[in-house]
Amino acid sequence: MSLGSKIKQLRKQAGMTQSELAGRLGISPSAVGMYEQDRREPDRRILSKLCGIFGVSGDFFIRSDKSAGSSVEVSEVFDEFTRRLTTQEGLMFDGEPLNNEDRMKIIDAIKVVAAIATQQHRKMSEGST
Repeated sequence: MSLGSKIKQLRKQAGMTQSELAGRLGISPSAVGMYEQDRREPDRRILSKLCGIFGVSGDFFIRSDKSAGSSVEVSEVFDEFTRRLTTQEGLMFDGEPLNNEDRMKIIDAIKVVAAIATQQHRKMSEGST
């Protein structure tokens, strides 16, 4: 997926128009359109703003889909999941709509599990050296 396609996908998932995103970035809507069509690439400042707006790491934009078989940090997967969980409209759990409090509980639970797994991994790594 191209950089422009990723920007467009994130914008649509967030329910934003090109004009709304442009306003948040401090650029023209046509510039956003050119980014999404891969006719122009955003500079570092704009990329940094995009990361903040959409809650993704810079690696999300830089990483190519060709590296899909390559190693990926769990933190990247978690960041993407967190972003999707907080922006996805109509999200249900066991047939019931999730409110913001429910979403935050799920994110917090995953953080706890990830911290425990990281701690156990470090202990095992230290024990094998």
